[in-house]
Amino acid sequence: MTHVDRAGRSDRADPAEVDRLAADLTTLGVRADQDLLVHCSMRRMGPVTGGPATLLAALRRVAGPAATVVVPAQTAGSSPTSPAFRAATNGLDAVEQAAYEARLPGFDPATTPSEGMGVFAEYLRQQPGATRSTHPLTSFAALGRRAAEFTAVHDLDCHLGERSPLGRLYQAGAAVLLLGVGYTSCTALHLAEYRTQARRPAGPPPERSYRCYVLVGGRRERRDFRAPSLDMSDFAELGAAIEANLPVGRGLVGTAPTRLLDLRDAVDFATTWMAGHRRP
Repeated sequence: MTHVDRAGRSDRADPAEVDRLAADLTTLGVRADQDLLVHCSMRRMGPVTGGPATLLAALRRVAGPAATVVVPAQTAGSSPTSPAFRAATNGLDAVEQAAYEARLPGFDPATTPSEGMGVFAEYLRQQPGATRSTHPLTSFAALGRRAAEFTAVHDLDCHLGERSPLGRLYQAGAAVLLLGVGYTSCTALHLAEYRTQARRPAGPPPERSYRCYVLVGGRRERRDFRAPSLDMSDFAELGAAIEANLPVGRGLVGTAPTRLLDLRDAVDFATTWMAGHRRP
């Protein structure tokens, strides 16, 4: 767990916009003292004066000072086993690929930007008092009363399982806010995937090899590990089943279609659903 400092963004929350978004969040069902795992596309929200600062202020107004806001802060830029690396090195020979890998940066939880997680996640990661888990590929950032607790444990061989912030969020009874994004972005469903794989009658879950680079004391070091393969190809179908069987808050935040669901209920349902719908 590492504390990170804000990187000097100049945007400020707009009071009128905070009022508007706070009203939307309240109507959706966000309540006081509710810890939230937020997946967000601000582009889907339409024009928001103040951008992510305004959204964060609205979330904190509605959820209150006792709540913690958590976002994915994932990075693939330090990993030669990532799809991004394969795309970037497509067509290169072995020598050129090795040279490209040698230039990959080491992951530093205090400074490495998140990749592809959206401007809100990156904004929250940079806030004073925010914390970040130390996984070099699938980290989370958190801000609020339980931020340090939620990000304290994130084992290298456990991308999105029990020994990741998702395990802590499950225990805490957090909620998931899918703001302008669908269920394919819902990382909490991977916790169900880990649980389903652990109970496979066919034996240990399928694993794959990963490699990445981290900064330790300012020096770049290589890390090799094995972890379960992850599959979100059926998350849209699973999301439809969740909505057919569980209470899910639905509405607009700005112009973004948004869903609010209980993380624990969703993971429990998804664990049973995967056991019946995925091949053993």
